[in-house]
Amino acid sequence: MTAISLRQIRKSYGSLQVIHDVNIDIASGEFLVLVGPSGCGKSTLLRMIAGLEDISAGTLDIGGRIMNDLPPAERDIAMVFQDYALYPHMSVHENMAFGLKMRGGDAAGIEKRVSHAADVLKIEAFLDRRPAQLSGGQRQRVAMGRAIVREPAAFLFDEPLSNLDAALRVEMRLEIAKLHNRMKATTVYVTHDQVEAMTLADRIVVMNGGVVEQIGAPLELYHRPASLFVARFIGSPTMNTVPAEVLSPNGIVKVFGRTIALENAGYAALPKGEIVLGIRPEDFMRCRAEEAWFSGELVVAERLGSQTYGYVDVGHSRMLSVEFPRDMTIAVGETIHVKGDMAHVHLFSQETERRLD
Repeated sequence: MTAISLRQIRKSYGSLQVIHDVNIDIASGEFLVLVGPSGCGKSTLLRMIAGLEDISAGTLDIGGRIMNDLPPAERDIAMVFQDYALYPHMSVHENMAFGLKMRGGDAAGIEKRVSHAADVLKIEAFLDRRPAQLSGGQRQRVAMGRAIVREPAAFLFDEPLSNLDAALRVEMRLEIAKLHNRMKATTVYVTHDQVEAMTLADRIVVMNGGVVEQIGAPLELYHRPASLFVARFIGSPTMNTVPAEVLSPNGIVKVFGRTIALENAGYAALPKGEIVLGIRPEDFMRCRAEEAWFSGELVVAERLGSQTYGYVDVGHSRMLSVEFPRDMTIAVGETIHVKGDMAHVHLFSQETERRLD
């Protein structure tokens, strides 16, 4: 197993800088997920680790060796791509063995590695088929098998599940998790899907505009987002964020004309003035009108079986999302009154958009 260290990594295309001073230490055997919206720089950063993009500045260390100027073949890593990248004229066995043959491996050793990978991924029955005869999930298993047979120091995944349907994504996500638990290999995984990030990662790196917004364990990011961007990106439905005004440093705030006392919410010496108040859908509860933080018309109800979400028009640019008990009767058009759980209120600076502690 191999540790990976990125120090002050930058990437520029001419005068345009797209990766800004990224610092990440990836422990040996860790499953690290790079997540963020399209264009945030996560795939570019992964390609820099792989050697497919040049590093404009900074240092990349893999297993104690500086890799900045080494070609991909000398970095001892294996990459799984979004589009599988299989040879259509070769069988599954030939696809998995091809890279080892090009490196001059002996036939017996190659056969042993291919058989082992096929057993791990449950694709022994497909070894004689060609990619066109396989489903999307089976092709992705073959692409993973081709990476496994190399026995690399680290695995890199670039949105490997993006081309699969919803049910198959869940199945393959479980397969990747089981594979990592079995092999304990250092893994860097790129996705824009925060559900994949939350369920697979030991730690998540949230990126925005080429900048690292926050690094932490999945539940750390969920419960203590460092910025408004992370608060709105992690979680589905997203965190509710509304403008508020601090009336008193001890936690008296005004939201939509209503005064709320947050003295038991763990915040002290709040700066007077405009802030942003955040609260997740599951941290609301229905209440009487006189106790309500927010009141409004229920516009949409989503009944998902195990969960029920309602979207309430409270006169803000965004509707308030509220999680209700799954067996609660709610009707579109009715007036909903809710208050939040004091212990789960998040406050952010309106100016810097960083968390207030």
